[in-house]
Amino acid sequence: MDLGLAGARVLVTAASQGLGAAIARRFSLEGAQVVICSRNLEALQRAASAIVEESGNPVYTFACDVTDSQQVDKLIQNTVETLGGLDVIVLNAGGPPAGLFEALTMDNWRTATDLSLFSAVSLVQKALPHLKESQRAAILAVVSASVKQPVDNLTLSNAVRPAVIGLMKTLSIELGGYNIRVNSLLPGTIHTERIDYLMQARAEKNGTTPEQELAKAASAAPLGRVGQPHEFANAAVFLCSPAASYITGVALPVDGGLIRATL
Repeated sequence: MDLGLAGARVLVTAASQGLGAAIARRFSLEGAQVVICSRNLEALQRAASAIVEESGNPVYTFACDVTDSQQVDKLIQNTVETLGGLDVIVLNAGGPPAGLFEALTMDNWRTATDLSLFSAVSLVQKALPHLKESQRAAILAVVSASVKQPVDNLTLSNAVRPAVIGLMKTLSIELGGYNIRVNSLLPGTIHTERIDYLMQARAEKNGTTPEQELAKAASAAPLGRVGQPHEFANAAVFLCSPAASYITGVALPVDGGLIRATL
């Protein structure tokens, strides 16, 4: 199936590893022009080199802390100048740290809000004038299955990330008249560096091992396994593509059936 992404101008944030890198790779394999960013330029360049080696298409890198509005402004400017415009922006950011409510400080809450919510606000504000000029504009937020089913020991994620879903749903309504589609993806247990960190945190809390915690996470999904980054990336790229031209305002779980709610 041709997703219609050849030549699409795409920005993926937090793409030096994990889900962001997997999404950038899939876009590049589909023939898109891709810019990736993260705070770690060296890691970003390694990720870009690996993608280019596989896809044969150029991938551009810019260091950016998405919690800094001035850096975000420069990122969007650099992206548009490099690609000649912007069609798709994938809002991805590292997850807040694990922890129970009583262990968290107000600084933890402010940092989590800056990272998960305000970065999305800033990126969309800066990108919107350029997306309005596109004929195939899409915004995708990578959020978490915790917005539908809170996860033990992830108080910050459980509380802050639903605000991102509210923002994305509102934007899908407000921007529909510009033919800008806005969707969200809710990853369950997708095996990335983030999951390794969470399994370690769970093991320390429960007196088990990370391997035991990962096995429990796998068994909790009806498919009986954890997901792989490329599986998540396939869903992300489809939602951003013209092949999904009548899909907007959805928050799609990619979780192996983990979320048991009917809606």
